[in-house]
Amino acid sequence: MNQDVIITCALTGAGDTVRKSPHVPVTPEQIAASAVQAAEAGAAAVHIHVRDPGTGAPSRDPRLYREVVERIKETGTDVVINLTAGMGGDLVIDPEEPLRQLPGTDLVGGLARLPHVEDLLPDICTLDCGSLNFGDGSNLYVSTPDMLRTGAKRIQELGVRPELEIFDTGHLWFAKQLLAEGLLDDPTVFQLCMGIPWGAPADPGVLQSMVNMLPEGAQWASFALGRMQMPWVAQSMLLGGHVRVGLEDNLYLGKGAKATNAQLVERAVTIVEALGARVATPDEARLRLGLKPRG
Repeated sequence: MNQDVIITCALTGAGDTVRKSPHVPVTPEQIAASAVQAAEAGAAAVHIHVRDPGTGAPSRDPRLYREVVERIKETGTDVVINLTAGMGGDLVIDPEEPLRQLPGTDLVGGLARLPHVEDLLPDICTLDCGSLNFGDGSNLYVSTPDMLRTGAKRIQELGVRPELEIFDTGHLWFAKQLLAEGLLDDPTVFQLCMGIPWGAPADPGVLQSMVNMLPEGAQWASFALGRMQMPWVAQSMLLGGHVRVGLEDNLYLGKGAKATNAQLVERAVTIVEALGARVATPDEARLRLGLKPRG
């Protein structure tokens, strides 16, 4: 069991959740405020997407990322900044004419997913380590080996720690190949993403098998979607990992009770401490994950 648990709060994500809960932050001001509240509740790290302030749609605009990060830093809040670099992989095809892209497609190369990372040099950015059928219909997430090698090399050059997003066992296999090719530095940091249709199911046996595949010395966390989010806090730490909660993955504190990010973090803190472990501070998280000291 992990005795010193890093809690990451995934603040808003890119899903169609804005209309489902009034607590999902949309504007840079709201996202930054939610980050600060999550940190005050016990999160050592915040995972950040941005959205179009007018529509709530997911965005890759570097200016929005900059505003969020600057607003967080202006408060003096000590929290590890983890920026998504997974946007730009969405492909929606016509099932009858699969070469025809449909609305919702936002597909760019590996380097085009990184301008905000190059600009802001966060503590961490994500690297989604493979392609998958993303839910039902004809929605695909595309992250090819060529894209991943290009992205991993650039992230390494920037001195940013990649968080390797693993949605299925083949993604983990390829992440280990990146490590073997010298495109990742130790310690490697993995996020095992469970329950995303149609990736790895939120099954304890599947999680255990993925943990068994991790390279020696890896730091890792795991999360699951929806009602499995809080049980997965316990599941992950019992197997030696860190945890992730937040409105990107789950909107509820309990049946019918819509949560804020801070409330989800508070619940995770309660679970960690009830199991006899302690919650890591941001500085402890930086040391554990091999990040640069706070500037």
